[in-house]
Amino acid sequence: MSADTHAAVLVGVMSLVTVLLRALPFVVFRKNVPAYITYLGQVLPPAIIGMLVIYCLKDAAVATAPFGIPELIAGASVVLLQGWKRNALLSILGGTVVYMLLVQLVFR
Repeated sequence: MSADTHAAVLVGVMSLVTVLLRALPFVVFRKNVPAYITYLGQVLPPAIIGMLVIYCLKDAAVATAPFGIPELIAGASVVLLQGWKRNALLSILGGTVVYMLLVQLVFR
């Protein structure tokens, strides 16, 4: 099997497993959803976002220049974009672009 065929098979298998895993809850809980699943659906998204914020800011150097300013500006842009457009993908992409522009062009 060539390397390209092997890679294509791997991608196909991983895609199939991902789709099946995402469809599994809908198949298992077709009629009624248990209360704990509903609870997890309400509390996990904010908890995951909080963990991502902590992970993104954990290496910000606040004791040396630029004192975490690019991270704060990018984080504020994410919050503003989310408040304005209510689109998580746009907010994350916009914050990433703002951060990369700041660290590559402004805070060298």
